[in-house]
Amino acid sequence: MLNMITRLAQVMALLGGLVLCLLVAMTCLSILGRGLNSLAHGATMAALAPAFATWLTAHSGPVTGDYELIEAGIAFAIFAFLPICQLSAGHARVDLIASALPARINRVLAAFWEVVLAAIIIVIGWRLYLGFLEKLDNGQTTFLLQMPVWWAYGASFLAALVAGLVGVYCAMMRLRAVRTGQDPLSSEGAEP
Repeated sequence: MLNMITRLAQVMALLGGLVLCLLVAMTCLSILGRGLNSLAHGATMAALAPAFATWLTAHSGPVTGDYELIEAGIAFAIFAFLPICQLSAGHARVDLIASALPARINRVLAAFWEVVLAAIIIVIGWRLYLGFLEKLDNGQTTFLLQMPVWWAYGASFLAALVAGLVGVYCAMMRLRAVRTGQDPLSSEGAEP
């Protein structure tokens, strides 16, 4: 089961990474387009090459709807990275006191926080699902691209669903570690 959950988390992380890479490329193109358009509107360009300035003005500019695409893509990427972060215990934590506690107490603390985080992810996923249904029903679209908003909600919900599944699995394994003293996730980077 751990191998399947690990693969699922890795696939989601790769999808999130791919989306982020595409967003970075689009942002660079948009910035380049804005810069070229500003250059074309400058007095120097109009004086030196008026025909080229007119052509550049017509054929350059930001990517239409870049902010809308970034907003939707980042939301998906955040939820796509949650499973691998959860599985590898990569969330931020402070071990100021925990390092001095016995291993059993640390296992109890780890289990407690895994259960809390799994519950939070499930609640967020549930709310995303309700938002998805609402946006699907009302047909809301983005301002510039007229892209249905439910697409972003749906993609984020699917990623949150996987994050919730991984979160529940991690919580069960941490609870098992409290009971048995053996942590099956410790080889994945978590502390025993």
